[in-house]
Amino acid sequence: MRVKKVLRALAASGIPCLVLFAVAQSVLDGGEALRDVVFTDYSERSSSAELARRMLSPLAAAQLERQMTRSGKRMLEQPIRLSEERFLTYVPSPSPAHGFGLLVFVPPWQDARLPQGWAPALDRYGVIFVSAARSGNDENVLDRREPLALLAAQNVARRYPVDPERVYIAGFSGGSRVALRLALGYPDLFRGAILNAGSDPIGDSQVPLPPKDLFFQFQSTHIVYVTGEGDTSQLNSDLSSMHSMKKWCVFDVQGHVEPSGSHAAAGSTALFWALSALLHPARPDPKRLAACRQAVELELNARIQEVESLIATGHQDDAQGLLIKIDGQYGGLAAPRSLDLAPH
Repeated sequence: MRVKKVLRALAASGIPCLVLFAVAQSVLDGGEALRDVVFTDYSERSSSAELARRMLSPLAAAQLERQMTRSGKRMLEQPIRLSEERFLTYVPSPSPAHGFGLLVFVPPWQDARLPQGWAPALDRYGVIFVSAARSGNDENVLDRREPLALLAAQNVARRYPVDPERVYIAGFSGGSRVALRLALGYPDLFRGAILNAGSDPIGDSQVPLPPKDLFFQFQSTHIVYVTGEGDTSQLNSDLSSMHSMKKWCVFDVQGHVEPSGSHAAAGSTALFWALSALLHPARPDPKRLAACRQAVELELNARIQEVESLIATGHQDDAQGLLIKIDGQYGGLAAPRSLDLAPH
């Protein structure tokens, strides 16, 4: 009844139908959905150089820099021109006393939209939602999808009182795979991730590990997986991804299988679960983490010594082949030693 009264009053005032629809959506959801938002603030985190440092393996980043130097080109300071981009934000009501949470969403589709049924969970936990248009699976990951998500987080945090300890990244399907990369490369920004029907193992050439200091931060990131029980291929991918997390000493990991779900964006119940899980991370076990890190370091040292031995005995091609494998597997953990051993 409250909604009908509001709409009747607005209709009598002569407000256009599109505005009425936006108001109705706001009343029904409890919060406010703002469409075609234009942001203005840039961040060092979204610069091309910083994206390459965090999102590419050290050898891949060095190779990219050499290629651009040879071609006479320079990396763009910022790959995104914000004046040409549009975002959707959903701001819950009421405003939490200790600041909003923030959920940056990477979609597989091209338009900026709030997945159906997500508003009640965002209202319940006081979490702002933001998503960029033209950030779907057909767009370039490094030059568009990733910097758009970073700039969305930057600008929302400038406009609203956001609790930095409750800033999360999420995505669906192909967008979820991008969200995982962002959680891995930017653990100083994103404290948790919701991987909805899309995931990969970490620690390979497709999802390389970031520099050591950042990766150690990522090991405390809370990762939650949400996939429908009918999405069997993705459930298998989730298991592989979770296994890789454990291998790389990331232990705060949880999974939720949606009953009767298919390959679709999470429903309202699943999002309630995911946000609740992020808000209640597990307590770290310092001894377990230290032992795991030591095992990884010992294994890495042995691989590096093998490369050094091959170089010392004149087996340059074998040494470089092994170094490329190490770079793909250990990423930033192997630097700067991997860069020192690479041909220049």
